[in-house]
Amino acid sequence: MEVFVMEENLIAPCGMNCSLCVHYQMMKDDLKKQGFNRKYCPGCIPRGENCTHFGDACELLKNGRVRFCYECTAFPCKRLKGLDKRYRTKYHMSMIENLKVIQKNGIAAFLKSEAERWSCPKCGNPICCHNGLCLHCDLETLRKNKRYRWNEEETN
Repeated sequence: MEVFVMEENLIAPCGMNCSLCVHYQMMKDDLKKQGFNRKYCPGCIPRGENCTHFGDACELLKNGRVRFCYECTAFPCKRLKGLDKRYRTKYHMSMIENLKVIQKNGIAAFLKSEAERWSCPKCGNPICCHNGLCLHCDLETLRKNKRYRWNEEETN
């Protein structure tokens, strides 16, 4: 089984790994053709927005003066802390931790560890951070419950 390769341009300035996002994965596999009506997103950097979440409020991001939020003297700002709390609580991911790992170990090491951490044990494709499912192996689970989120026993 082959582990998927993470792309640097899919790591948003806020630390979001866009390749794990349900909207990116739905787009990548064009799941609207299979009856899923979700908004598609190619990721912040590929769609030409430095940061979808904070670009409107952060001059550094809006103008592309930083690649990652950790380059800012206000890191982590209030908005990033709020987003991070929501993602840690609901989605098993911390943007702030992601950024700290990138800052300490570099982007290549981060991409490698993310690929290992988020690979489906059955097929090697990425697991979706928003629901804990592999959209290749577990599509039926999502089809039965379109609002599916991580198993209860995994969130406690």
